[in-house]
Amino acid sequence: MKNHLMVGLILGLLVNFHCAATFAHLNSVVGSAAGAIGEQPLSKIAIHKAKFALQDSASIKATPFVLGIRGEDTEWVDVNFEIEEPSNDDWIGVFSPAKFNASSCYVENDSKDQAPYICSSPIKYKFANFSNSYYTKTGKASLKFQLINQRADFSFALFAGGLSNPKLVAVSNSIAFANPKAPLYPRLAQGKSWDEMTVTWTSGYNIDEAIPFLEWGLKGHQQKRSPAGTLTFERNAMCGSPARTVGWRDPGFVHTSFLKDLWPNTVYTYKMGHLLTNGSYIWSKMYSFRSSPYPGQDSLQRVIIFGDMGKAERDGSNEYSNYQPGSLNTTDQLIRDLKNIDIVFHIGDITYSNGYISQWDQFTAQVEPIASTVPYMIASGNHERDWPGSGSFYDTPDSGGECGVPAETMFYVPAENRAKFWYSTNYGMFHFCIADTEHDWREGSEQYRFIEHCLASADRRKQPWLIFAAHRVLGYSSDKWYGLEGSFEEPMGRESLQKLWQKYKVDIAFFGHVHNYERTCPIYQNQCVNSERSHYSGIVNGTIHVVVGGGGSHLSEFSPVKTSWSLYRDYDFGFVKLTAFNHSSLFEYKKSSDGNVYDSFTISRDYKDVLACVHDGCEETTLAT
Repeated sequence: MKNHLMVGLILGLLVNFHCAATFAHLNSVVGSAAGAIGEQPLSKIAIHKAKFALQDSASIKATPFVLGIRGEDTEWVDVNFEIEEPSNDDWIGVFSPAKFNASSCYVENDSKDQAPYICSSPIKYKFANFSNSYYTKTGKASLKFQLINQRADFSFALFAGGLSNPKLVAVSNSIAFANPKAPLYPRLAQGKSWDEMTVTWTSGYNIDEAIPFLEWGLKGHQQKRSPAGTLTFERNAMCGSPARTVGWRDPGFVHTSFLKDLWPNTVYTYKMGHLLTNGSYIWSKMYSFRSSPYPGQDSLQRVIIFGDMGKAERDGSNEYSNYQPGSLNTTDQLIRDLKNIDIVFHIGDITYSNGYISQWDQFTAQVEPIASTVPYMIASGNHERDWPGSGSFYDTPDSGGECGVPAETMFYVPAENRAKFWYSTNYGMFHFCIADTEHDWREGSEQYRFIEHCLASADRRKQPWLIFAAHRVLGYSSDKWYGLEGSFEEPMGRESLQKLWQKYKVDIAFFGHVHNYERTCPIYQNQCVNSERSHYSGIVNGTIHVVVGGGGSHLSEFSPVKTSWSLYRDYDFGFVKLTAFNHSSLFEYKKSSDGNVYDSFTISRDYKDVLACVHDGCEETTLAT
């Protein structure tokens, strides 16, 4: 289609607007090298500088026009384009919705900038020469993009001028999924009791259009229906730019259904449904999960823990190689071993969307094979929560203006207040206390009281394995930057909490934030309290600290200082698997690249060993009889 026929579409994309968009390169992850690595790729596009430079000699076309005809929620699209004066700086942006109008532009500050303005960032991009080295000679090329259903249509725009000075020269036809509002991307989470499972999903249906519900039941038996609550959030819920400006995208509607009174360790099937006002139904495909074992039940129980995974694009666009290089490997290893996994904990820095809201859909699509089958429990990290003046403990812009809202809406956690992301949950012989490092945890704080209550409430006869987890390293890490500070921890990290870990005999404390793997000896007050390395039995005397932040984001360097308490370090992507059986536990660290075990240990003990007196962990006694 010639460009003079596309003027209407172009004018829908561009408006003259007095607007200034603030672009912050949000790279505050402790332990990362300075520079471009670690930046949200979409933030590199100076979309507020885009100029209208339509060329009759340039064209771009996308096929097929209709996606998901057979109900698919993802599909590959062919994009063919040509330009008279090609350059290695030319790039293709994917926009959704396909059209933008003046009413969708948000004014954050007054501006004297008179240039035409595109209201929203693309959801992904590729350079035009990505798959054709002859592009600069021929001016013709084709690219393949993988699109997921995100409740709106799509168009593809050809830009010259690079990312920093984009000039829009051609825009494609629009394409769309057959049902853009379909219920998609279910994610399971433990409820507030062991026999409750929650199912959360996303759709384009508000409650005035359709009633959401879940049809579920024992596998092979009669199914029943449970209602679902519906949440969303608006642009004005965002705390700043880019989430409030060019990164904004309508998140759709998020539905959660609560499945109660589940039989322990039993397979259930489910599908999401919407009853339309005309009486017809919209259904998802069928899924299944296995319910939690009864607390203390002596069965095989397998737990995955990692942090800082983020998302990546399987089509090779913007994020694959330079932003979250290990994300797909971690995801794919978990999918391959899914039959041997019962529950997953992703302890902060979930998507690294950093204010580009479209990335949340893309992340939930990436983990859907996992999260639809086993509980996918998350913790809050700096890239979900932190924003100046928003009540976060750290006054940094790491969330890109999201200030926790997308994370607490898109994923359910069994917290009393989801804006305060601390909670406890049980799985068989495990008791988990999940802290929120983006709120104050120090002695005297509300969260400190929760942590002590959570640790104290563990029934160690039924649940011998007491696990603490949080995003930032409140324990021990040999990270380069922590080493320069001299503390080998998050400032103020363990000062208040280590006495609780010792008093309540926490077995393992897990942390992310630092993008590598490290395991300590059982430790208390900077001292190893057990000389064993691979098999612990009887009284352990302290807590083992594990950094498991190598889920996918760019890696963090270790300090050259050889800390006495560090038993194993790995500068690579990976995750931890805990396996409980017969009141013994196996710990394995696996690399995401091959799924093989590179570090491991076992713990075995009797109940009397948990009750035993250890330094600063003795119950009061009396001489009275």
